[in-house]
Amino acid sequence: MANRSSLATGVGRVLIAVYGILALAATGRSVVQIIEKFSFAPFAYTLSAVAAVVYIVAMIALIVPGRAWYRVACVTIGFEMAGVLVVGTLSLVDRQLFPDDTVWSYYGLGYVFAPLVLPIAGLWWLRKHHRAAAAEPTHATVTAGE
Repeated sequence: MANRSSLATGVGRVLIAVYGILALAATGRSVVQIIEKFSFAPFAYTLSAVAAVVYIVAMIALIVPGRAWYRVACVTIGFEMAGVLVVGTLSLVDRQLFPDDTVWSYYGLGYVFAPLVLPIAGLWWLRKHHRAAAAEPTHATVTAGE
């Protein structure tokens, strides 16, 4: 039996659940926006789709054990944090860039600031489990007797 990721325990399970919820919400939002009114705000709607992909990859990276997936989680959640900060700031500074909201507009105001809080919690969780993740193999191995 493969070892469970140390990231998918305790608070990590809550993070995974919230990433899953945001993945569904962002995917649904971006699909509807792109299908119904893409020409109105193509940049904003594309960013919502990017956010959806980021949430999906981050969720998977927190579930799958191993150093490689730990690194994917770090990169993905770091990208998410940068995206929320950049898009959040730009949406406040220049409203014309975003004629319609994205998932990350106004630092995630439309999602009760979950897009802002989630990467902070995710990066904290990853940092807390850095040593445990570094000790995990890069792929699942089967030991004798299993």
